Amino acid sequence: MNAGKTTTLLQSNYNYNERDLRTVLFTPSIDTRYDSGHIVSRIGLHSTAISFDPTFNFFFYIKKIEQLGKISCILIDEAQFLTKVQVMQLADVVDFLDIPVLTYGLRSDFQGEPFEGSQYLLALAEHLVEIKTICHCGRKATMNLRIDESGKVVREGEQIEVGGNERYVAVCRLHFKTGENFTPKKNN
Repeated sequence: MNAGKTTTLLQSNYNYNERDLRTVLFTPSIDTRYDSGHIVSRIGLHSTAISFDPTFNFFFYIKKIEQLGKISCILIDEAQFLTKVQVMQLADVVDFLDIPVLTYGLRSDFQGEPFEGSQYLLALAEHLVEIKTICHCGRKATMNLRIDESGKVVREGEQIEVGGNERYVAVCRLHFKTGENFTPKKNN
């Protein structure tokens, strides 16, 4: 949360496109904060994307559309929502279609548990780059607290609840454990 993952994805896409290299962007259909098929960063950058759900077959789709022209890179936003099967499909895209795949997402949920997609991406990735953010105390933020409408920490509930700054706060491990000294940022 708040590390600039989506902004970095859109910047990478821009860099490829600026060199006339074809990219394909994907976003999960479960993320309904914006119009379906759109990737939007907090700072206002945006792009169209292909929505995927848990039944979407990345390998089949990418193999089919590559017949229309060389694809230079696949970029996936909110990659924590991938399934294990989809991560394996994306590994096949890299290995058999020779197309780089860049994924951007969270490692763990609001209870500190890994997301399925993140778990398998971390296991299979050949290269990892961490985009860092900091806790309100100044330490590296590695965890995400879920908060309710009044800013109180939520410790129970469904693993997936899509939201932004109004529902989640990036914190260090200590403040994840204690939930103390937390003040939600007010949007102006």
